[in-house]
Amino acid sequence: MEKQKLTTKQLFLVASLIFGMFFGAGNLIFPVQLGQLAGHNWLPAVAGFLLTGALLPFLAMLAVSLTNSKSVYDIAKPAAPWFGTVFLVVIHFTIGPLFGTPRTAATAFSMGVEPFVPATYHQVAMLAFTAAFFGLAYFLTVKQSNLMKWVGKYLNPIFLALLGLILVLALFLPMGDLHQHATDAYQSQAAFQGILDGYNTMDGLALLALAVSVVYAVRGLGFEGANVSKVLAKSGLVAILMESLIYVATVLLGVSSLGTMKAAANGGTAFSEIVTHYTGNVGVLATGVIVTLAVFTTAMGLFVSFAQDLHKVFPKVSYLFWLRVIAIGSFVTANAGLTNIIAWSAPVLMLLYPYALALTLLGVTNKWVKQDAVMYRAVLLAVTVPAFLDALGASPLASQSWAASLATAYTTHLPLAAEGFGWVLPALGGVIFAMGWKAASRKPYGE
Repeated sequence: MEKQKLTTKQLFLVASLIFGMFFGAGNLIFPVQLGQLAGHNWLPAVAGFLLTGALLPFLAMLAVSLTNSKSVYDIAKPAAPWFGTVFLVVIHFTIGPLFGTPRTAATAFSMGVEPFVPATYHQVAMLAFTAAFFGLAYFLTVKQSNLMKWVGKYLNPIFLALLGLILVLALFLPMGDLHQHATDAYQSQAAFQGILDGYNTMDGLALLALAVSVVYAVRGLGFEGANVSKVLAKSGLVAILMESLIYVATVLLGVSSLGTMKAAANGGTAFSEIVTHYTGNVGVLATGVIVTLAVFTTAMGLFVSFAQDLHKVFPKVSYLFWLRVIAIGSFVTANAGLTNIIAWSAPVLMLLYPYALALTLLGVTNKWVKQDAVMYRAVLLAVTVPAFLDALGASPLASQSWAASLATAYTTHLPLAAEGFGWVLPALGGVIFAMGWKAASRKPYGE
């Protein structure tokens, strides 16, 4: 079969799909908040943010392709089939109906609809909005092939045009300079704090799942085998560069805004106030349109990947059934409120990220690791204790005396634990142990 050549149109279509699927409201509002908090230390902060907010998702996408994975299950299966199943279910319910997709609708409502509705009707309006939001997402994803059409061709370009308008106005009419006050967290370790802020986007987790949908879209264009990895690498790089430029621009937007206003309670409020500053009475409406388009494309991607992956692991349960699960589950959870969603997501993210990062790095180095069971088990077992301790420190239990003592001992004695990276050295220890085991047994990797 003759090798198909990637055209420029296909390159940007796939890049647009990748960008649109994982660039949601969090990717828009967290950098603005980072800018307001980091102040004059914005450069190291944004560099750290790009590592986990841009580079990590790109590596996750490559990991899916380089291991020829068809789902999150395939990515984690080398450790053990049961672990692959558990990891897939936990990942998808985290970025799906429990936290990720409800956050998309809740954010869109709080920034685009709530300001226009009297306080006494907020709950009713939220019910109606989320019903329409998730109902439309369900309708557009019933046919899996619709994803490329709606996200890549239509929704994403509209979103970029609206966001671009705001950023151009900010470029020519800055609200202040870049020499603004940095808060305590960004005074001495701005880069580390930026890395942790990048976790909040959930992209490192989401791309392990969303990349599968992108792989299917690339294959739908006629690419097969090794060509799929090449197309993903090129298109993913374009998408990540585009995203990184927007990250830097929105961080600078946040920094300069301090010349006119005080730091807001959250990035959503900050972005809304900035847009209102530039566009007057239509600012709130413009914010609502931009954010709703951003989160809706992400919700569509999460719907499809959730249903596709769970259908493959549980083939007796249909794609449509899982699509209904995420639609109804997201509707129920979203009405619990955005504040509750964000509060409860923190410990879950701190638990899952060490596993996700370890699997991503193992997948990217698959040329040498070859999905070796010993290597996977050693590394994942090594990160388990730090992952649970990080989750404990971010949970409501952290206020308990026994939990506080445990957290203090953990952050004091394990290097990088205080910065949120206590899993790194144990993971390296797992790699060294696995290499020694393979050398002693004289078995090649993959056996």
